[in-house]
Amino acid sequence: MKESDIEKMLVSVVKKLGGRAYKWISPGNDGVPDRIVIFPDRQPIFVELKTDKGKLSALQSVQIKRLRELGQPVEVVKGINGLSQFFQDYGYEEVSKAIDCKYDL
Repeated sequence: MKESDIEKMLVSVVKKLGGRAYKWISPGNDGVPDRIVIFPDRQPIFVELKTDKGKLSALQSVQIKRLRELGQPVEVVKGINGLSQFFQDYGYEEVSKAIDCKYDL
């Protein structure tokens, strides 16, 4: 599955849950995570999306480290399995199960 497909699914599911998944583009700050996910009544989560085999660039690793040093939650979501785990980790077990069933995980 392509990274863009995983990203579309993330945005769609977060919206259905009443949240937002804003695209983060920060001129002069290459390597920032792809999305800022905001679930209802929760702290924003910075999300970097990758395919199953995708790897973080050196700049991405630096930006993620900086955000974490500021006490911000950052998740690196790898593939559809990672997306399912992301929703499970943030308390959306039913969404995780639905993804698992749809993709026979």
